[in-house]
Amino acid sequence: MRKSIKYLSLGFLLLGGVKSYAQQSIQFTQYIFNSISVNPAYTGYKEEWFGQMALRSQWTGWDGAPKTGSVSVDGVLDPVNRRHGVGLQVTADGLGAQSATSIFANYALRLQLDDEDTQRLSLGVGVGVTQYGLDGNKLQAVETGDVVIPSGKLSNWKPDIRLGVYYYNPKWYAGVSVQDLFANASSNEEFRFNENTLESLYRNVSLYVIGGALFELEEGLHLRPSVLVKDDFKGPTSLDVNAMFIFNNKFWIGGGYRTRARIFDREYYDRSPAKLSATNAVTAIAQFYATDRLRIGYSYDIMLNRMRGLQNGTHEVTLGITFGQTFRQILSPRYF
Repeated sequence: MRKSIKYLSLGFLLLGGVKSYAQQSIQFTQYIFNSISVNPAYTGYKEEWFGQMALRSQWTGWDGAPKTGSVSVDGVLDPVNRRHGVGLQVTADGLGAQSATSIFANYALRLQLDDEDTQRLSLGVGVGVTQYGLDGNKLQAVETGDVVIPSGKLSNWKPDIRLGVYYYNPKWYAGVSVQDLFANASSNEEFRFNENTLESLYRNVSLYVIGGALFELEEGLHLRPSVLVKDDFKGPTSLDVNAMFIFNNKFWIGGGYRTRARIFDREYYDRSPAKLSATNAVTAIAQFYATDRLRIGYSYDIMLNRMRGLQNGTHEVTLGITFGQTFRQILSPRYF
């Protein structure tokens, strides 16, 4: 179904409920398998060298709908004390005429909190750059010769930084991170495209809060609930609630629910409360360990708001591989 970029922009405004001046930070449904995408302090958590590829196709069936790809690798530099985690993440994201390609190097200082080494507090930082682009050839002008729309492709590099804190023990975990700290989130200028700046395409500063727990229901069967709260300090707060059943440490299956949460008081709430739908999507998620080193994940998001029926859902596939020597004990699998 042929759609112009203006309809995609309208969809984002309906979802966000506010006037938007920036791209939203990328959020993968399967962050629960590898949280390096939402918190740099997670780097090195698995205490083994781990690589992951993720491909996400959002709102399939719409021309210009978001498509995202990511490759990451992380591990620990010191295999004995496991205090220093390092990682690299490359992400490419496209939305209609807009694009953003980023590369971030992460470092995490992992502090051991007990003699048994069952709990650690990790402090992480990510430093990188993002190339923002706008391809005027993919925009459909209402009037021919509109000088506001660029005639070709514009691009610009922008450095940025991410900070995070992550705590875990065998039963639960929690983390807080802030991304895109250098974003100009305070700009009040009108949304625009011109040859002088791509400021309108830059992402807003985003806050991520994650948490989860592990319950052993019986031998070989665990329940792993988790939650993610995301806020960009402008639009609605996003709340993700997930639950996964784990069978014999090999097969994970579960689902999630994404909704709008009124955690912070925002001016637009009182202006159009009846026009915003709190429901967003439900998700089916599965992960399977094909071998001891290779894992395959798949998730499918179904929209619950007014976009339902206008697109064919969101597909996401991940491939994860452990390579090199594994230093942690087999008796302590990494559920988080």
